[in-house]
Amino acid sequence: MRFTVLGASGLIGSQSVERLAEAGHDVVPATRSTGVDVVSGTGLRGAFSGADVVIDVTNSPTFDASSVDFFQSSANAVAAAAEEAGVRHLVILSIVGVDRVPQLDYYRAKTAQEEIVASGRTPYSIVRATQFYEFVEAIMSWTTDGDVVRLPRTPLQPIAASDVSAALVGTAAGTPLQGVRGIGGPEVFPLDELGRIALAARPDGRSVVTDDRAGPFALVAGDVLVAPEGSDLGPTYYGDWLERR
Repeated sequence: MRFTVLGASGLIGSQSVERLAEAGHDVVPATRSTGVDVVSGTGLRGAFSGADVVIDVTNSPTFDASSVDFFQSSANAVAAAAEEAGVRHLVILSIVGVDRVPQLDYYRAKTAQEEIVASGRTPYSIVRATQFYEFVEAIMSWTTDGDVVRLPRTPLQPIAASDVSAALVGTAAGTPLQGVRGIGGPEVFPLDELGRIALAARPDGRSVVTDDRAGPFALVAGDVLVAPEGSDLGPTYYGDWLERR
């Protein structure tokens, strides 16, 4: 099969390209450096030529309100180009709970992307993943003040990026779902406890203080960001992932 991967230089995109190539597929990595701009649509026609499957893991350069414009523009451009090229399967990576947190700009943006893809004519699959292990440090940095990290008790079910890539590639190689596949890690943690585990593994002088008003995840109610019933769970445990880092 011939796959085009949009966002091929990113964390998930690069791993997906590698997995697809190892499986013997023909893979076209598509990035700005290869002349592809998903917002304007530049280069999409060439990147999609002959493609059976398109995997879109591109990301907005910002997480604020401007991300809505990015995903609306890119989803429309990708959907139009996929239809024109006769792509048989369009796969996008999204977020667990994305449609239940409208107060977060980035989540509204991803919801808009999902809606555009789902309303298009190209058969599609949406893979919703929980937060990545690789992003825990970034999450902590948002609410770090000196040697204190303030984190809410919001439940998360994080997953390794490698497990996300495996699920994404597996979905892309299969029959279009015409719906959503949820994936998450094998464990649920309160975010403040997740931060303490991360700092215990790599002490840097900071400590975690529980603050249910700190950071964007404080706006999330209940277990919205936990993988829903029926989701597929990755095999990698956070402690094991930390040991290998």
